[in-house]
Amino acid sequence: MYSKHKVFGQLFNIFTRFPIKNNLVSFIVDSNKSFSGNLEYIKDEFEKRGNYEFNFYYKDKFSIGSFKKLATSKYIFLNDNFFPFAFMNFKKETLVIQLWHAPGAFKKFGGSVESSEMLKMISDNTDYLITTSKNINKYYSEAFQIDESKIKALGLPRADYYFKEHDLNSLRENFNKKYSVDDSKKIILYAPTFREDKQFNNVFDYIDLDKFNEELSGDYVLALRLHPKIKKFYSEDISVDGEYIDCSDYENEQELLLLADILITDYSSIMIEFSLLNKPIIFFAYDLDNYLENERGFYLDYKNDLPGPIVFDSNQLIKVIGEGVDTSRLSSFSKTQFDEINGEASKRIVDFVLNKGVENG
Repeated sequence: MYSKHKVFGQLFNIFTRFPIKNNLVSFIVDSNKSFSGNLEYIKDEFEKRGNYEFNFYYKDKFSIGSFKKLATSKYIFLNDNFFPFAFMNFKKETLVIQLWHAPGAFKKFGGSVESSEMLKMISDNTDYLITTSKNINKYYSEAFQIDESKIKALGLPRADYYFKEHDLNSLRENFNKKYSVDDSKKIILYAPTFREDKQFNNVFDYIDLDKFNEELSGDYVLALRLHPKIKKFYSEDISVDGEYIDCSDYENEQELLLLADILITDYSSIMIEFSLLNKPIIFFAYDLDNYLENERGFYLDYKNDLPGPIVFDSNQLIKVIGEGVDTSRLSSFSKTQFDEINGEASKRIVDFVLNKGVENG
Protein backbone atom coordinates (compact mmCIF):
# COMPACT_ATOMS: atom_id res chain seq x y z
CA MET A 1 0.00 0.00 0.00
CA TYR A 2 2.90 2.33 0.81
CA SER A 3 4.26 1.76 -2.72
CA LYS A 4 0.91 2.57 -4.29
CA HIS A 5 0.74 5.91 -2.48
CA LYS A 6 4.29 6.72 -3.54
CA VAL A 7 3.52 5.95 -7.21
CA PHE A 8 0.45 8.22 -7.05
CA GLY A 9 2.58 10.99 -5.60
CA GLN A 10 5.27 10.60 -8.24
CA LEU A 11 2.71 10.69 -11.06
CA PHE A 12 1.21 13.83 -9.57
CA ASN A 13 4.63 15.50 -9.44
CA ILE A 14 5.01 15.19 -13.21
CA PHE A 15 2.19 17.70 -13.66
CA THR A 16 3.55 20.34 -11.30
CA ARG A 17 5.49 21.75 -14.27
CA PHE A 18 2.23 23.33 -15.46
CA PRO A 19 1.27 26.81 -14.17
CA ILE A 20 -1.19 27.30 -11.32
CA LYS A 21 -4.73 28.41 -12.21
CA ASN A 22 -5.69 31.02 -9.63
CA ASN A 23 -9.42 30.29 -9.87
CA LEU A 24 -9.17 26.49 -9.67
CA VAL A 25 -10.38 24.82 -6.47
CA SER A 26 -9.95 21.06 -5.99
CA PHE A 27 -11.74 18.77 -3.56
CA ILE A 28 -10.37 15.34 -2.61
CA VAL A 29 -13.34 12.96 -2.43
CA ASP A 30 -13.91 9.21 -2.34
CA SER A 31 -17.55 9.26 -3.42
CA ASN A 32 -20.36 11.71 -4.09
CA LYS A 33 -21.47 11.14 -0.51
CA SER A 34 -18.17 12.38 0.88
CA PHE A 35 -18.78 15.67 -0.88
CA SER A 36 -22.08 16.30 0.89
CA GLY A 37 -20.53 17.61 4.11
CA ASN A 38 -17.77 20.14 4.72
CA LEU A 39 -16.60 20.27 1.13
CA GLU A 40 -20.00 21.14 -0.26
CA TYR A 41 -20.33 24.10 2.10
CA ILE A 42 -16.89 25.38 1.09
CA LYS A 43 -17.81 25.07 -2.59
CA ASP A 44 -21.04 27.02 -2.01
CA GLU A 45 -19.09 29.75 -0.25
CA PHE A 46 -16.57 30.03 -3.09
CA GLU A 47 -19.43 30.35 -5.55
CA LYS A 48 -20.55 33.48 -3.73
CA ARG A 49 -17.13 35.07 -4.22
CA GLY A 50 -16.65 35.00 -7.98
CA ASN A 51 -15.93 32.88 -11.00
CA TYR A 52 -14.21 29.79 -9.65
CA GLU A 53 -13.66 26.48 -11.39
CA PHE A 54 -14.10 23.29 -9.34
CA ASN A 55 -12.36 19.96 -9.69
CA PHE A 56 -13.30 16.77 -7.86
CA TYR A 57 -10.41 14.40 -7.46
CA TYR A 58 -11.67 10.91 -6.66
CA LYS A 59 -9.29 8.90 -4.50
CA ASP A 60 -10.23 5.58 -6.04
CA LYS A 61 -10.07 6.63 -9.71
CA PHE A 62 -7.01 7.05 -11.87
CA SER A 63 -7.24 9.95 -14.32
CA ILE A 64 -4.44 11.90 -16.03
CA GLY A 65 -6.78 14.86 -16.40
CA SER A 66 -7.55 14.86 -12.66
CA PHE A 67 -3.84 14.71 -11.81
CA LYS A 68 -3.20 17.76 -13.95
CA LYS A 69 -6.10 19.71 -12.47
CA LEU A 70 -5.04 18.83 -8.95
CA ALA A 71 -1.44 19.87 -9.65
CA THR A 72 -2.52 23.21 -11.11
CA SER A 73 -5.07 24.08 -8.39
CA LYS A 74 -4.68 27.20 -6.34
CA TYR A 75 -6.69 25.71 -3.47
CA ILE A 76 -7.01 22.07 -2.41
CA PHE A 77 -9.44 20.93 0.28
CA LEU A 78 -9.79 17.52 1.84
CA ASN A 79 -12.08 16.12 4.51
CA ASP A 80 -10.13 13.00 5.47
CA ASN A 81 -6.65 11.55 5.11
CA PHE A 82 -5.23 11.02 1.62
CA PHE A 83 -1.94 9.15 1.96
CA PRO A 84 -0.43 9.99 -1.47
CA PHE A 85 -0.13 13.56 -0.09
CA ALA A 86 2.97 12.30 1.71
CA PHE A 87 4.77 12.09 -1.67
CA MET A 88 3.28 15.06 -3.53
CA ASN A 89 5.40 18.14 -4.13
CA PHE A 90 2.93 21.02 -4.22
CA LYS A 91 3.89 24.37 -5.65
CA LYS A 92 4.33 27.24 -3.18
CA GLU A 93 1.32 29.02 -4.70
CA THR A 94 -1.01 26.16 -3.81
CA LEU A 95 -2.81 26.14 -0.45
CA VAL A 96 -3.70 22.72 0.96
CA ILE A 97 -6.45 22.81 3.59
CA GLN A 98 -7.45 19.87 5.79
CA LEU A 99 -11.01 20.43 7.08
CA TRP A 100 -11.41 17.05 8.83
CA HIS A 101 -14.85 15.50 9.03
CA ALA A 102 -15.40 15.36 12.79
CA PRO A 103 -15.94 18.26 15.18
CA GLY A 104 -14.24 18.81 18.51
CA ALA A 105 -12.09 16.31 20.37
CA PHE A 106 -13.55 13.17 21.92
CA LYS A 107 -12.04 9.80 20.99
CA LYS A 108 -8.30 9.67 20.36
CA PHE A 109 -7.20 9.03 16.79
CA GLY A 110 -4.22 9.13 14.43
CA GLY A 111 -0.93 10.03 16.04
CA SER A 112 -2.57 10.14 19.48
CA VAL A 113 -3.01 6.38 19.26
CA GLU A 114 0.16 5.36 17.42
CA SER A 115 3.02 7.23 15.79
CA SER A 116 3.11 7.31 12.00
CA GLU A 117 5.87 8.62 9.78
CA MET A 118 3.42 8.95 6.91
CA LEU A 119 1.08 11.17 8.95
CA LYS A 120 4.01 13.52 9.56
CA MET A 121 4.87 13.55 5.85
CA ILE A 122 1.25 14.36 4.95
CA SER A 123 1.17 17.17 7.51
CA ASP A 124 4.40 18.60 6.13
CA ASN A 125 2.54 19.00 2.82
CA THR A 126 -0.56 20.52 4.48
CA ASP A 127 -0.69 24.28 4.84
CA TYR A 128 -3.54 24.49 7.32
CA LEU A 129 -5.63 22.17 9.47
CA ILE A 130 -9.02 23.58 10.47
CA THR A 131 -10.48 22.81 13.89
CA THR A 132 -13.52 24.01 15.81
CA SER A 133 -11.80 25.44 18.89
CA LYS A 134 -8.40 26.56 20.13
CA ASN A 135 -9.08 24.37 23.18
CA ILE A 136 -8.51 21.25 21.10
CA ASN A 137 -5.61 22.35 18.88
CA LYS A 138 -3.02 20.54 20.99
CA TYR A 139 -4.91 17.26 20.50
CA TYR A 140 -5.10 17.72 16.74
CA SER A 141 -1.41 18.63 16.63
CA GLU A 142 -0.69 15.25 18.18
CA ALA A 143 -3.24 13.33 16.09
CA PHE A 144 -2.04 14.74 12.77
CA GLN A 145 1.63 15.08 13.73
CA ILE A 146 1.39 18.69 12.61
CA ASP A 147 2.89 21.88 13.99
CA GLU A 148 0.32 23.78 16.03
CA SER A 149 1.10 26.99 14.11
CA LYS A 150 -0.65 25.42 11.10
CA ILE A 151 -3.87 24.78 13.03
CA LYS A 152 -6.64 27.37 12.76
CA ALA A 153 -9.80 27.19 14.86
CA LEU A 154 -12.27 28.48 12.30
CA GLY A 155 -15.12 26.00 12.69
CA LEU A 156 -16.84 23.06 11.03
CA PRO A 157 -18.36 24.04 7.66
CA ARG A 158 -21.20 21.54 7.74
CA ALA A 159 -22.30 22.81 11.17
CA ASP A 160 -23.58 25.88 9.30
CA TYR A 161 -26.50 23.62 8.39
CA TYR A 162 -28.06 24.03 11.83
CA PHE A 163 -28.23 27.80 11.47
CA LYS A 164 -30.12 27.78 8.19
CA GLU A 165 -33.90 27.89 7.91
CA HIS A 166 -35.50 24.44 7.82
CA ASP A 167 -39.12 23.46 7.49
CA LEU A 168 -39.18 21.16 10.51
CA ASN A 169 -42.86 20.41 10.09
CA SER A 170 -42.26 19.14 6.58
CA LEU A 171 -39.20 17.12 7.63
CA ARG A 172 -41.14 15.53 10.46
CA GLU A 173 -44.12 14.83 8.19
CA ASN A 174 -41.85 13.00 5.75
CA PHE A 175 -40.23 11.05 8.61
CA ASN A 176 -43.63 10.05 9.99
CA LYS A 177 -44.78 8.86 6.59
CA LYS A 178 -41.59 6.91 5.89
CA TYR A 179 -41.62 5.07 9.24
CA SER A 180 -45.34 5.16 10.14
CA VAL A 181 -44.76 7.27 13.25
CA ASP A 182 -47.48 9.11 15.15
CA ASP A 183 -46.95 12.87 15.05
CA SER A 184 -47.57 13.14 18.79
CA LYS A 185 -44.55 11.04 19.70
CA LYS A 186 -41.12 12.44 20.40
CA ILE A 187 -38.12 10.87 18.69
CA ILE A 188 -35.28 9.29 20.64
CA LEU A 189 -32.33 8.75 18.31
CA TYR A 190 -29.98 5.97 19.40
CA ALA A 191 -26.64 6.15 17.56
CA PRO A 192 -24.13 3.66 19.00
CA THR A 193 -20.58 3.59 17.73
CA PHE A 194 -18.45 0.69 16.53
CA ARG A 195 -16.35 -1.33 18.96
CA GLU A 196 -13.23 -3.21 18.05
CA ASP A 197 -14.31 -5.87 20.55
CA LYS A 198 -17.11 -7.45 18.53
CA GLN A 199 -18.92 -9.01 21.48
CA PHE A 200 -20.23 -5.55 22.40
CA ASN A 201 -21.46 -4.53 18.94
CA ASN A 202 -24.87 -6.21 19.06
CA VAL A 203 -26.78 -3.48 20.88
CA PHE A 204 -29.84 -5.72 21.14
CA ASP A 205 -27.97 -7.72 23.76
CA TYR A 206 -27.94 -4.67 26.01
CA ILE A 207 -31.13 -2.72 25.46
CA ASP A 208 -34.41 -4.24 26.64
CA LEU A 209 -36.73 -3.08 23.87
CA ASP A 210 -39.79 -4.69 25.40
CA LYS A 211 -39.36 -2.84 28.67
CA PHE A 212 -38.30 0.34 26.89
CA ASN A 213 -41.53 0.38 24.87
CA GLU A 214 -43.67 -0.69 27.81
CA GLU A 215 -42.45 2.28 29.85
CA LEU A 216 -41.95 4.95 27.20
CA SER A 217 -43.84 4.19 23.97
CA GLY A 218 -46.77 6.36 25.00
CA ASP A 219 -44.58 9.44 24.51
CA TYR A 220 -41.57 8.30 22.51
CA VAL A 221 -40.46 6.27 19.52
CA LEU A 222 -36.96 4.78 19.40
CA ALA A 223 -35.03 5.36 16.15
CA LEU A 224 -31.82 3.34 15.80
CA ARG A 225 -28.98 4.52 13.56
CA LEU A 226 -26.24 1.93 13.46
CA HIS A 227 -22.62 2.62 12.55
CA PRO A 228 -21.99 0.99 9.13
CA LYS A 229 -19.39 -1.39 10.61
CA ILE A 230 -21.85 -2.68 13.21
CA LYS A 231 -24.20 -4.12 10.60
CA LYS A 232 -22.01 -7.15 10.05
CA PHE A 233 -22.58 -8.12 13.68
CA TYR A 234 -26.35 -8.47 13.32
CA SER A 235 -28.84 -9.43 10.64
CA GLU A 236 -32.56 -9.73 10.08
CA ASP A 237 -32.28 -13.29 11.40
CA ILE A 238 -31.53 -12.04 14.91
CA SER A 239 -34.57 -12.31 17.13
CA VAL A 240 -35.31 -8.84 18.50
CA ASP A 241 -37.84 -8.45 21.30
CA GLY A 242 -39.64 -5.14 20.93
CA GLU A 243 -40.25 -2.57 18.25
CA TYR A 244 -37.92 0.13 17.00
CA ILE A 245 -37.28 2.13 13.83
CA ASP A 246 -34.14 1.29 11.88
CA CYS A 247 -33.05 4.54 10.24
CA SER A 248 -29.46 3.43 9.62
CA ASP A 249 -29.92 4.14 5.92
CA TYR A 250 -31.58 7.53 6.37
CA GLU A 251 -29.75 9.66 3.84
CA ASN A 252 -29.27 12.89 5.79
CA GLU A 253 -27.90 12.38 9.29
CA GLN A 254 -28.17 16.08 10.07
CA GLU A 255 -31.91 15.99 9.40
CA LEU A 256 -32.18 13.21 11.96
CA LEU A 257 -30.36 15.33 14.51
CA LEU A 258 -32.75 18.19 13.85
CA LEU A 259 -35.75 15.89 14.28
CA ALA A 260 -34.50 14.03 17.36
CA ASP A 261 -35.74 15.21 20.74
CA ILE A 262 -33.16 13.14 22.64
CA LEU A 263 -29.89 11.55 21.54
CA ILE A 264 -28.60 8.31 23.04
CA THR A 265 -25.02 7.48 22.14
CA ASP A 266 -21.92 6.06 23.81
CA TYR A 267 -18.49 6.97 22.42
CA SER A 268 -19.46 8.66 19.16
CA SER A 269 -18.42 12.22 18.30
CA ILE A 270 -21.94 12.73 16.93
CA MET A 271 -22.72 14.05 20.40
CA ILE A 272 -20.45 17.07 19.85
CA GLU A 273 -22.42 18.13 16.80
CA PHE A 274 -25.74 17.41 18.54
CA SER A 275 -24.72 19.58 21.49
CA LEU A 276 -25.07 22.62 19.20
CA LEU A 277 -28.83 22.02 19.24
CA ASN A 278 -28.98 22.22 23.05
CA LYS A 279 -31.09 19.07 23.28
CA PRO A 280 -30.69 16.21 25.80
CA ILE A 281 -27.90 13.66 25.37
CA ILE A 282 -27.66 10.36 27.25
CA PHE A 283 -24.52 8.19 27.21
CA PHE A 284 -25.45 4.50 27.25
CA ALA A 285 -22.06 3.00 28.11
CA TYR A 286 -22.90 -0.59 28.97
CA ASP A 287 -19.30 -1.69 28.26
CA LEU A 288 -17.45 1.32 29.64
CA ASP A 289 -14.84 -0.54 31.69
CA ASN A 290 -13.88 -2.71 28.72
CA TYR A 291 -13.86 0.27 26.37
CA LEU A 292 -11.63 2.34 28.65
CA GLU A 293 -9.21 -0.55 29.07
CA ASN A 294 -9.04 -1.94 25.54
CA GLU A 295 -10.08 0.72 23.03
CA ARG A 296 -8.24 3.83 21.93
CA GLY A 297 -9.18 6.18 24.78
CA PHE A 298 -10.43 9.77 24.99
CA TYR A 299 -9.12 13.31 25.02
CA LEU A 300 -11.78 14.11 27.63
CA ASP A 301 -12.39 12.63 31.05
CA TYR A 302 -15.29 10.39 30.05
CA LYS A 303 -16.77 10.11 33.52
CA ASN A 304 -16.64 13.82 34.36
CA ASP A 305 -16.60 15.97 31.21
CA LEU A 306 -19.64 14.80 29.24
CA PRO A 307 -22.66 17.07 28.69
CA GLY A 308 -25.22 14.49 29.84
CA PRO A 309 -25.77 11.55 32.19
CA ILE A 310 -24.03 8.20 31.78
CA VAL A 311 -26.14 5.05 32.19
CA PHE A 312 -25.04 1.43 32.15
CA ASP A 313 -28.18 -0.66 31.61
CA SER A 314 -31.73 -0.46 30.29
CA ASN A 315 -33.27 0.23 33.68
CA GLN A 316 -31.08 3.29 34.23
CA LEU A 317 -31.69 4.44 30.67
CA ILE A 318 -35.47 4.22 30.99
CA LYS A 319 -35.40 5.94 34.38
CA VAL A 320 -33.34 8.90 33.13
CA ILE A 321 -35.65 9.43 30.16
CA GLY A 322 -38.76 9.12 32.31
CA GLU A 323 -37.53 11.59 34.91
CA GLY A 324 -36.14 14.08 32.39
CA VAL A 325 -32.56 14.43 31.16
CA ASP A 326 -30.30 17.02 32.77
CA THR A 327 -29.18 19.53 30.11
CA SER A 328 -27.47 22.04 32.40
CA ARG A 329 -23.96 21.26 31.08
CA LEU A 330 -24.75 21.40 27.36
CA SER A 331 -24.02 25.07 26.76
CA SER A 332 -20.71 25.12 28.62
CA PHE A 333 -19.65 21.89 26.92
CA SER A 334 -20.35 23.27 23.44
CA LYS A 335 -18.21 26.29 24.22
CA THR A 336 -15.25 24.02 24.94
CA GLN A 337 -15.65 22.41 21.50
CA PHE A 338 -16.62 25.44 19.36
CA ASP A 339 -15.07 28.89 19.62
CA GLU A 340 -17.84 30.46 17.55
CA ILE A 341 -21.38 29.15 17.30
CA ASN A 342 -23.05 31.28 14.66
CA GLY A 343 -23.35 29.39 11.36
CA GLU A 344 -20.49 31.25 9.65
CA ALA A 345 -17.71 28.67 9.68
CA SER A 346 -17.64 28.32 5.88
CA LYS A 347 -17.39 32.07 5.48
CA ARG A 348 -14.55 32.33 8.00
CA ILE A 349 -12.58 29.57 6.28
CA VAL A 350 -12.94 30.95 2.76
CA ASP A 351 -12.17 34.47 4.02
CA PHE A 352 -9.02 33.08 5.62
CA VAL A 353 -7.97 31.18 2.49
CA LEU A 354 -8.59 34.08 0.10
CA ASN A 355 -6.75 36.36 2.49
CA LYS A 356 -3.68 34.16 2.01
CA GLY A 357 -3.75 32.64 5.46
CA VAL A 358 -4.41 35.78 7.47
CA GLU A 359 -7.29 35.71 9.92
CA ASN A 360 -9.72 38.60 9.94
CA GLY A 361 -9.93 40.61 13.11
